[in-house]
Amino acid sequence: MSAQEPVDPRADVRIDSTRALLARHRGRVVLAIGLLLATMAAGIALLGVSGGFLTAAALTFGVAGTFNFFTPSAGIRGLTLARIVSRYLEKLVGHDTLLRIARDLRVWFFARALRLSPGQLARLRTGELLSRLLGDIDAVDGLLLRATGPLYALLGIGVATVAAALWLHPPTGLWLAGAGLVIGAGVPWIVARGRAAAETRRAQQRADLRARLHELHEGNADLAALGAGAAWLDAVAADSRALAAAELARRRQLVDGNALHGAVAAVTLLGVLWIVCNAAATGNLAPHYAAALFFLAVGLLEVWAGAGLAWQALLAARASIARLDAVAGTQPSVVDPPAPVAVPAHGALTFAGVGFAWEAGGRRVLDGLDLVLAPGERIAISGDSGEGKSTLSALVLRSADPQAGTVTWGGVDLRAMRQADWHARLAWLPQNAPVFAGSVRDNLAFGAPHADDDALWAMLARVRLEGWTRRIGGLDAWVGENGATMSAGQARRLALARALLRAAPLVLLDEPTEGLDHDTADTLLRDLPTLLDGRSLLLITHGALPPGLVHRHLWLRGGRLAEIP
Repeated sequence: MSAQEPVDPRADVRIDSTRALLARHRGRVVLAIGLLLATMAAGIALLGVSGGFLTAAALTFGVAGTFNFFTPSAGIRGLTLARIVSRYLEKLVGHDTLLRIARDLRVWFFARALRLSPGQLARLRTGELLSRLLGDIDAVDGLLLRATGPLYALLGIGVATVAAALWLHPPTGLWLAGAGLVIGAGVPWIVARGRAAAETRRAQQRADLRARLHELHEGNADLAALGAGAAWLDAVAADSRALAAAELARRRQLVDGNALHGAVAAVTLLGVLWIVCNAAATGNLAPHYAAALFFLAVGLLEVWAGAGLAWQALLAARASIARLDAVAGTQPSVVDPPAPVAVPAHGALTFAGVGFAWEAGGRRVLDGLDLVLAPGERIAISGDSGEGKSTLSALVLRSADPQAGTVTWGGVDLRAMRQADWHARLAWLPQNAPVFAGSVRDNLAFGAPHADDDALWAMLARVRLEGWTRRIGGLDAWVGENGATMSAGQARRLALARALLRAAPLVLLDEPTEGLDHDTADTLLRDLPTLLDGRSLLLITHGALPPGLVHRHLWLRGGRLAEIP
């Protein structure tokens, strides 16, 4: 995929794991790691060459001695320039890669999650899902550049620096190699011991706190009315303390790891100083080389100090990968057939002997249900709570498939069709149809993206919203988040207009008058026959219906339908 190519969610959805998605960016990541390694190498080499150059200059100042001035000074200039350039390119490539990974992760996670049925997603609290979308993706998108990238770079610079030290003075190189082994084994052991399970708990604690805060915001009015706000805030405080304790334990391990690094670094530098000074005193090593080796050691130990933080980032990212894959790796309960058939443009919706249970071996919500909705017919279905009205809607929408019997359209089983093709034949108004933050036009465009202004105004007039729309400023007027500037009736009519703008032969309305007062609900229902333009209507409702609205009114009980006398 080229840099200019847009991300295609339909392509991303085929990738079944977070690691497989990250692997798509391996080329850019390798380049970013290489640039990071070059920056580190240039910095350490600059420190070593500068130390040797200054030492040589100091030893010959005021005496008859000479030293090679031009080669190290040219090296200092070259390494300075190389460090500036590599640092710039490292930041440029690194941030570009980070943003690309973050973009692709979000698109991919959305695409994978949207394949799941509402029932599958409903098992996750909204705050929990938000935590995976925000916190976990944030931990993962920096995995390669904040964790594995630095660790690979630290390993590479360690090998290169030790090799250079071995070439200049083997005893110093061996001493640095020993220090590297102690730091490379000891710091990860201290920082990472027991952290895999702890990071999983910490990620869950973050999600629990986010979910509780989200529910506090959404249910604030109810909690206040019930006098339960204080108890909920106590629970938020308890979650916060638990997360703070986990963060403190994490920081303590990092501090312990840094303390080990500091102690080893101090011993290492003293050892290097003793070795090179002794070698210089005995004439086995030129003084400027001795200084260069000491400063090489200083630079190497400085960059190695970032190992502990990189290890913690790695463990946090692994825990987040598992949480993302738990959602994105879930197989959808409804899938498209390998060879889908065309969806008839018109036809009857038929339930034949349909049986359905939400849990395997559980109670059958629908049991032998039969129903025929002829073209142009209007049917209402009522029933007590828990009798299966929403389940019936789910089967029509094909967010679930029956375990027995068939649901067909025009004689074709819905399971033989692509879901997107079938949904194009549906106009759906859910029980809690949202009004999206945006303009009137934005909200209507979801139903008919290509409708012109005349079509939008005509539909607004039909649902009795034309005057209101003109008063607030027209199609581009802002309606506020969740329709904050609208009454409940206006919000419901706008959602209905959005659904009816679809050129779909079947209209499914789920409790369209929920939350409306009696007069507003009655007016909305009386307008429906005219608004439908002869389309089929399946109306799920528990309220009273005005005369003439439907041709048949059925009652759902015991998993089957019966006529209401």
